[in-house]
Amino acid sequence: MSQIRLYVDEEAMHGIIVQALISRSVDVVTAASADMINREDEDHLMVATGLGRALYSYNGGDYQRLHTLWLKAGRTHAGIILAAQQRYKIGDELSRLARLLRRVSAAEMRDRLEFLNSWG
Repeated sequence: MSQIRLYVDEEAMHGIIVQALISRSVDVVTAASADMINREDEDHLMVATGLGRALYSYNGGDYQRLHTLWLKAGRTHAGIILAAQQRYKIGDELSRLARLLRRVSAAEMRDRLEFLNSWG
């Protein structure tokens, strides 16, 4: 099973969650490391898709809309994982995300929208 590789957008890349993921050997690219600061949400999704990475964000409304629009237009993406900003303690957020990454392969994540609250 091929593990999901993540692209973490601007909203979610701050804090210790990225470092915690990297320390657990999760393959992570951030908006900053991809030189994507101050870009539109669709640009982030295009870059994540181009890199074959599921996008991780706290920006639920915009990415839910983009997910629907892309699928209706016949466009594909490597997956979108959404978490509610400041809803979880860091340990809980990391635990939920790790659970999803263990149980869902990169192939299964394709064109899928997942909410972190489902992985508690």
